[in-house]
Amino acid sequence: MNLKSNSAKETQDFGRKFAKNLRGGQVYALIGEVGCGKTEFVRGILAEIAPEIVVSSPTFSIVNSYETKNFTVYHFDFYRIKNINELFEIGFDEYFSDNSVVLIEWADMFPQALPKGFETIKFEATGESERRIEAQV
Repeated sequence: MNLKSNSAKETQDFGRKFAKNLRGGQVYALIGEVGCGKTEFVRGILAEIAPEIVVSSPTFSIVNSYETKNFTVYHFDFYRIKNINELFEIGFDEYFSDNSVVLIEWADMFPQALPKGFETIKFEATGESERRIEAQV
């Protein structure tokens, strides 16, 4: 999937479409610089599967947990993690199960911590409000 977004709303709309195929046990590495649309994409995903949930960036909390009717969504942000030991201290590997979907912003900072079978979605700013979203799913 290779998409072009011209606004935060379009990025959220892509997340909504993407959410229709989510199922427990999936892990996605969201890669891209600050402001490229990673959190907007997650907002779209949650808007589709649990519209009552308000998504916030987990930059300072490291992980946000969202209960939906089919599975729990764990939304991580590795941006402020200094070393891989911090991930082990919070029990990072315990978040992966058949009853969860894990979305990880800045996952490329600690690729060795990611489970087998994770999939990558890349976000790139290509203009002031334009973004390219590339998923290898």
